[in-house]
Amino acid sequence: MEWKLDDSRPIWPQLKDQLIIAIVAGRFNMGGSFPTVRELAEDAGVNRNTMQRALSELENEGFVITNRTAGRTVTTDEGLVSRMKERIAKQNIDKFIKEMASIGYDADDVVRMIKERGGEEK
Repeated sequence: MEWKLDDSRPIWPQLKDQLIIAIVAGRFNMGGSFPTVRELAEDAGVNRNTMQRALSELENEGFVITNRTAGRTVTTDEGLVSRMKERIAKQNIDKFIKEMASIGYDADDVVRMIKERGGEEK
């Protein structure tokens, strides 16, 4: 996994947010096993305690389930994943619209430009 961490806020919420994105994007199979704290911490280059805090929050929010003998698994709650996916999308749209407004475009301009781009090659 490619980790993007910065000094703008504490590391553990950044880890949690990136893991949620990975879950909603399907990088981890619903109901499938989830990497260990050690594996994730080594991959991200962070302290295990920092990663453990992020995973505890994922568990509190229902995105991973801890089984004493089988480790962690990804949620099978499709509704939870779907709601979070939509929430993330709306947050990104809001951020994009604000950035476009800062250079003089209104929401109608943005929609028009997106529609125009829809017919272009990507």
